[in-house]
Amino acid sequence: MKDYQKEMEIAIIRINVVKDRETIMTRFFNGLNREITNIVELQHYVEQKNMVYMAMQVEGQLKMKGNV
Repeated sequence: MKDYQKEMEIAIIRINVVKDRETIMTRFFNGLNREITNIVELQHYVEQKNMVYMAMQVEGQLKMKGNV
């Protein structure tokens, strides 16, 4: 998850995109694993860092269960 987050940040910097938070969060969300997306999409986020944190938490739980 952290690698994916870093890739997104680097891509945004490289292409010098100045977009609104919602667009960036949507792109991040669309790149998540479907199992993680199914859980994370039930939450409301204002900041990308909160979405990333929740996705990391879900990923950890799924790994513990052996689903990822």
